[in-house]
Amino acid sequence: MSTEKALLGAGCFWGVEHILKKIEGVKSTDVGYSGGVVKDPTYPLVCSGTTGHAEVVLVEFDPDIISYEKVLEVFFRLHDPTTVNRQHNDIGTQYRSVIFTYNDEQKKIAIEVIKKLNESKVFKDPVVTQVLEAREFYSAEIYHQDYLDKNPDGYMCHILRN
Repeated sequence: MSTEKALLGAGCFWGVEHILKKIEGVKSTDVGYSGGVVKDPTYPLVCSGTTGHAEVVLVEFDPDIISYEKVLEVFFRLHDPTTVNRQHNDIGTQYRSVIFTYNDEQKKIAIEVIKKLNESKVFKDPVVTQVLEAREFYSAEIYHQDYLDKNPDGYMCHILRN
């Protein structure tokens, strides 16, 4: 079985992970940080807004079951990609909408999906999701992994829209 990776930021990583890991074809998820300038960032440091990191979810998926494009379609359904540095009550650069791509094909697909969303007016406002080359991924502290499974009444600001 071959797998591929997607690295996605859509606000608080707890809810993003909780939704993505239930998608058929997703083999594993890991919440963490990427896109910043600080090596080995911690949650409090990322929350300070000074590291440049986004809260992200590293998704490993089976492309024979779900394509990268379909993963992105779910990604765009679970958050508001039209707000800069904000998801619901979470405000700051760490909550930005971002797709970190691992190769030119992923970049091409991400740009095309965004173009289709904007052309179809799925959202009232234009999509502001960043598409950037993948940078080093730092796994978040263990208490963040599978957080909403361990804390079912925990904070969840994501829903999967139709």
